[in-house]
Amino acid sequence: MLSRIAESLYWIGRYVERAEDTARILDVHLHRMLADPWTDEEVACRSLLSVMGAATDRLDAVGVTGVVERLGLDTTDTGSVLGALAAARENARGSRETVSAEMWECLNTTWLGLADARDRIDRRGVHPFFQWVRERCCVLAGLADTTMSRDEGWLFLVLGRSIERVDMTARLLSTHTRAGGTIPSWLTLLRSCGAWETYLRTYRGSLSDRHAAEFLLLDRLFPRSVLAALITAETCLAELEPDPGRVGVGTEAQRVLGRARTELAYKSPEELLTSLPQVLAGLERTCSAVNEAVSARYFRQTAAVAWAEAVA
Repeated sequence: MLSRIAESLYWIGRYVERAEDTARILDVHLHRMLADPWTDEEVACRSLLSVMGAATDRLDAVGVTGVVERLGLDTTDTGSVLGALAAARENARGSRETVSAEMWECLNTTWLGLADARDRIDRRGVHPFFQWVRERCCVLAGLADTTMSRDEGWLFLVLGRSIERVDMTARLLSTHTRAGGTIPSWLTLLRSCGAWETYLRTYRGSLSDRHAAEFLLLDRLFPRSVLAALITAETCLAELEPDPGRVGVGTEAQRVLGRARTELAYKSPEELLTSLPQVLAGLERTCSAVNEAVSARYFRQTAAVAWAEAVA
């Protein structure tokens, strides 16, 4: 497979997952502020922007409107919902020969529907808009599952989606730790991940900090848990490198992922709760390191152009 196509599919997976999870995080955060009228809006909004990697030093005042504009509607930033979906569409346009016609139509239709995003939010509110974004991302994921061959292109798409899922789930949990963890906020986080009903069936309706952290971080059967996403990413890398050699693992990305997965899998739920901020920060660093290793291994590296003066 051409490195250009592989890179496009990898970033389609990442950007679509980023758009969906950013919509989920914003929805959770705004619901929490509405449910607690004593919440300091500016402190909460600055905390959210910090978790999502957005600088707040130069902002005099931060409110809900500014957060929605910055993380939801900024088309120039791939960290926002609209920016991520626009970037996914551009990558799909560059790999039309690999993605199915249904996937392209879904992404293109979603991108066209974002043109009136501000008007839609003004008319119906921010929560229906985030729900619409999540539904469109889920439609695309379903089309990818049913229309793509399980070849290298599929592996790069799922690899990107899994790495982004680890990063965004860690950021979602970071909003919980910075706001001060309580059982009601765990309930909100479980709902935002689409995990509430599955969690209730797994733990027989028992809601506790220990069980919630265990489910979102360590459950091997729930696809949005951090451990499940790490295992999926490891599987994709193993299939992309069918001959690992006689010693160790084949690539740096496999080494970083395997180390992170092992450290997480063998932690007890009690250890996770006592060191949750450190664990989440480590997962975010792991995602950055894996992204750099995957890019260096599989994607085209373009050297900087050095301009020389013309010789007369």
